Amino acid sequence: MLQKTPASPPVSDLAVPHAEGVSNDEFRAAMSRLAAGVVLVTAHDPDDGPRGEDVGMTATAFLSVSLDPPLVMVSLRNGSRMDDLLAEVPVWAVSVLAESQRHVAGRFAMKGRVSDRLLFADLPYTRGEVSGAPLMGGALATLECRTENRVVAGDHTLVIGRVLSVGLPSGEGEPLTYFRGKYRRLG
Repeated sequence: MLQKTPASPPVSDLAVPHAEGVSNDEFRAAMSRLAAGVVLVTAHDPDDGPRGEDVGMTATAFLSVSLDPPLVMVSLRNGSRMDDLLAEVPVWAVSVLAESQRHVAGRFAMKGRVSDRLLFADLPYTRGEVSGAPLMGGALATLECRTENRVVAGDHTLVIGRVLSVGLPSGEGEPLTYFRGKYRRLG
């Protein structure tokens, strides 16, 4: 007679340690304790329809790389629309979001959307002279960049861009930050 053994609870792939002994959950929990600024990365896709389409993506993995020459880096999930677009379009933009722009960050963080056209519809922005990409009104700073290098790193691509123009549209306001999985205020 066969004896039934109790079924094991399902194990998430996120909880299974990598060869190095760190699980995705542990790594995510550790990194959530690092506060990060929030930016909106934008680009204009000229091949999408008669006038093209603007594309946007919220990012927290953005940083300054070099002062001379001025370089920045953004980390993009491999195969994402922005990753695919920046592999083809050499110029793009970044808007450093203010705390009052939490709704903008949330809107462009949605996964699985078909089109970004409606996401930009009621937002104030200007079009960058160099990139043609949207630059958010009310942002603390804006940058227009040209891709210098792309480095595949695990499930992301690090895009290093040379800063071609800088704008400081809003001298007031606090930065939007992300900490422990939520948008936060400084202080």
